[in-house]
Amino acid sequence: MGDTEGGAFLAEIIEIKSRAGVYGEIYQCLVQILEGPDQGRTILRNIKGPVYRGMKVVLRETEREAREERR
Repeated sequence: MGDTEGGAFLAEIIEIKSRAGVYGEIYQCLVQILEGPDQGRTILRNIKGPVYRGMKVVLRETEREAREERR
């Protein structure tokens, strides 16, 4: 993991901001990148499935950031 050839970057969920999607199955989370060229950067990502604070997730890329959910 963490190598740019494989395209996988380890990140940790810092905060769960809100739920999105028609049924609320998508979570908007602030994640901190732990490896790679963007190490230490905090971005907002949409994550599907059960999530919790402190959980480690693997991101395929770190350039794209989710839009803030407006209510």
